[in-house]
Amino acid sequence: MNILDDFKLQYATGGIAQKLIFWNVGIAIPFFILSAFAPSFFQNVLDWLSLSSPAVTAVMKPWTFITYAFLHADFWHLLFNMIVLNFSSRLFLTYFTQKQFFGLYLLGGIFAGMVFVLTDLFLQNNTILVGASGAIMAVLIAAATYSPLSEIRLLLIGNVKLWHIALALFVLDLIQIPMNNTGGHLAHIGGSLFGFLYIKLLQNGTDLSKIVSNIIDYFVSLFSPRKSTPFKKVHKNVNSQPKPAKPVVEKDSTQKQIDEILDKISKSGYDSLTKEEKEFLFKVGK
Repeated sequence: MNILDDFKLQYATGGIAQKLIFWNVGIAIPFFILSAFAPSFFQNVLDWLSLSSPAVTAVMKPWTFITYAFLHADFWHLLFNMIVLNFSSRLFLTYFTQKQFFGLYLLGGIFAGMVFVLTDLFLQNNTILVGASGAIMAVLIAAATYSPLSEIRLLLIGNVKLWHIALALFVLDLIQIPMNNTGGHLAHIGGSLFGFLYIKLLQNGTDLSKIVSNIIDYFVSLFSPRKSTPFKKVHKNVNSQPKPAKPVVEKDSTQKQIDEILDKISKSGYDSLTKEEKEFLFKVGK
């Protein structure tokens, strides 16, 4: 199995957080290449997909409230965001579902973009916004709001409470507002605020992530082929004896092996699989 097949398998078997990491990296790398070798074309694409702070421009390009979160300024911006995304998603998914995670991530990014545009009505910076930081902060703050006393072990520091990490990142954004990248740090704070509000509303019975999942379910059902059930005429023989119930058919060996491998992934992660197990999953998935 080559490295491309390995990536395909990881994408197919991974959760929504891993898929988002693949999407972020897969979009960012071609943009970095364009920036280096075709700067004029890159600027045109950047103008089309990044979020502009002037409200009139942002409203004229509503898709940019989503697309901006899949662009990154440079390699280090991308790397830091993906590390924090991997960390925060693992925390959030300890307590909540994949659908809730994706809904929060998407809505958090949109809300962060709205804060960026609205605050620029007063700041008049006339800048653009790129990066997934606002969406990621929404996920991290949501996890910290729900379980603030969870302990995280950090290298060279030791055990710290989750709310300590969340508060430190939040304060860093506050401190840097007057220094540089004012709009970006305000967007991070907007994402953080949305993550906090999401959990508070969820605890009161309102799950905002259903907005996203309901829209996705609608379009899936819209484009999924509907199977028509043919009319069958049934003749009932009242004199016949009822047939004995069919014995339960045990899973075949292939399905058992798939279940065992997936159970191993859920417990120890994809990297714990042997080469043979990865190849088996890849062949079955074809």
